[in-house]
Amino acid sequence: MDSIHLSGIRCYGYTGALPEEQVLGQWFEVDLTLWLDLAIAGQSDRLEDTLDYRSVIGAVQTLVKSAKFALLERLASAIADAVLNPASSVPSIPVQKVRVRLSKPAAPIPDFGGVIVIDMERSRLAMPDH
Repeated sequence: MDSIHLSGIRCYGYTGALPEEQVLGQWFEVDLTLWLDLAIAGQSDRLEDTLDYRSVIGAVQTLVKSAKFALLERLASAIADAVLNPASSVPSIPVQKVRVRLSKPAAPIPDFGGVIVIDMERSRLAMPDH
């Protein structure tokens, strides 16, 4: 299976367990790996025969900017769902599997200067029931 990697999608959002995180917000970074069949596009050189990743980037940016979830896990899951089941009416090649790496580079945790990363894979064939 072929893949497209989109890295460094940086957005300001309002997801977090603390009330101030949902009011003041913070930076998030999203990296995606999208598995899909690129064989036709590899021959045709036509945008219509592939995934227009501008729409994926836009959907991720909109979701991160507008969501107010308590958990990073919920935001990562919502991103995966949006990639696998796009709301756009523009036809494109369906993504069969997605890997979402959602980073929170400045978590408000005392004496912690690291990065928190949620790494999640979801497939069109095995979507969770909840």
